[in-house]
Amino acid sequence: MYYSSILADVIKVADEASERVLHIYESDFKVSYKEDESPLTAADVASHEVIVKGLRNISRDIPILSEEGADIPWDERRHWSRFWLVDPVDGTKEFTQRTGEFTVNIGLIEDGEPVLGVVIVPALKEAFWGVKGQGAHRRDRSGRVHELRVAESRSTRRVVASKNHLNAETKAFIEQLGEHELIQAGSSLKFCRIAEGRADIYPRLGPTSEWDTAAAHAVLSAAGGKVHTLDGKLLRYGKENLLNPHFVAEGG
Repeated sequence: MYYSSILADVIKVADEASERVLHIYESDFKVSYKEDESPLTAADVASHEVIVKGLRNISRDIPILSEEGADIPWDERRHWSRFWLVDPVDGTKEFTQRTGEFTVNIGLIEDGEPVLGVVIVPALKEAFWGVKGQGAHRRDRSGRVHELRVAESRSTRRVVASKNHLNAETKAFIEQLGEHELIQAGSSLKFCRIAEGRADIYPRLGPTSEWDTAAAHAVLSAAGGKVHTLDGKLLRYGKENLLNPHFVAEGG
């Protein structure tokens, strides 16, 4: 299958970007701010450059949409049936706060669906990847690779959320779940914790963009999970408006 044939190359590109990000993370980096007041560091830019160059080497024919290069007009994007969706550093707040829970993300979208995803966690030395129909895997700190599968459903649901984004609407959603355990995690790592069976559900009732979720969505789907909007529809990509609707990611 085409996706499997390029997976190793995509992981290599993500690893190279991760090394650049980690080097900056361990330095005395500076933080600037975009027009929307979201933080930006040299790591975002460096990772973007490595990933774009690497993906173009893999295929010149697949267009790339990255958070750091998102100003591509809809008149052009609307014709894309397949494209890369990249977040060079997801969890920039976690990066600047030095929690270690930030990620490098490369997703491949086909007809609105994430079919391949690679998520690297530079500071934790973890990697996750998933391919549609081919399963999901995690590489641990020692380099060993483990197959991932979401956990079976349970009475006490383990809810994964972020300290930075736990708004009132999300708290209300969590409370209506009944008996639950709250697990903290940052960035797209929340999807990966469900994919590896360490959490059960991630409600996101706040703003995210398509690049924030695509790669980890692919990992979770390949591990047997799903991501849906509040009205039960599958979360889709390649829209004119790059903001995601509110969604829920969950395992078994």
